Amino acid sequence: MTSSAVTLVRDVPTLPPRPRDAHKGTFGRVLVVAGSVGMSGAAALAGSAALRGGAGIVQVAVPEPILTTVAAHQPCYLTSPLPADEHGRLSHAAVAALLPLVESASSVVVGPGLGASDDVAGLVRELLGQARLPLVLDADALNSLAGTGWLEQHRGPRILTPHPGEFARLIGSTTQAVQADRQGLAVSFAREHGGVLLLKGAGTVVTDGSRVYVNTTGNPGMATGGSGDVLSGLLGALLASGRMPPFEVAVLGAFLHGRAGDLACADKGETSLIATDLLDRLPDAFRSLDGAGASGERGREAPERKRATHSGGSCPPLAPE
Repeated sequence: MTSSAVTLVRDVPTLPPRPRDAHKGTFGRVLVVAGSVGMSGAAALAGSAALRGGAGIVQVAVPEPILTTVAAHQPCYLTSPLPADEHGRLSHAAVAALLPLVESASSVVVGPGLGASDDVAGLVRELLGQARLPLVLDADALNSLAGTGWLEQHRGPRILTPHPGEFARLIGSTTQAVQADRQGLAVSFAREHGGVLLLKGAGTVVTDGSRVYVNTTGNPGMATGGSGDVLSGLLGALLASGRMPPFEVAVLGAFLHGRAGDLACADKGETSLIATDLLDRLPDAFRSLDGAGASGERGREAPERKRATHSGGSCPPLAPE
């Protein structure tokens, strides 16, 4: 790819200030569609990350057999049971129960821990065809899309968050080929299919086909189960607030996710870092974005931008308090 093919983005947007008269409806309602028997943690992590990302209301819709487990994890989100098959995955009947929840949402996160089945794939297709609101498509939602051509059915904003293996399945290639040309393949995919692609991994690539950002935060300790679920929930919250466009949401989300990982790594080290550590450090990641104090926001009406400074790849030293 030539440098003239796309605009290389280096600056990270920051959120505008919260209005003093804000209420929970001001910052949107995130619907998280996630989880299955054996993967209840994915739903809990994504829902909790949406809360930490600033959403006013978070509703986590899960297969009925795991509802109690997911609800017990976090008292601050709502939960909704959906019909399940005999394996504890969402069944075809879940579509009718889910669509009314979609209508009241500001954004939808779909995919973490759903598992693979024909019914799950059908549900993802129904969401793409009927929802016009912003979507975050992750994990098993992406696996359901591989080789289908369904993505173009969605007419609203969307962010796809594949890891290299999932992206390889989406484009009919191999993980090795993806890793050899991360930026080029990501940009080509976004140009062809629209939306924003966030290709996870060391140096996460964010692109809408005309711009590309390579993230500089994060470390190998984040290579742990559940880390991607946290990112998905965070992106859902940033989208739901309606305060910045999807590309900027993806850039900020990638930066904050990695920054939370770096802060957690400074505390725990790379080896012992787990996904809940990212949740614990997301507030500090927001606060440290521009050093603006407890709000983490600059107090101006329009989103500002800052130059990312951490090069990633290892735990940074703790900043002085």
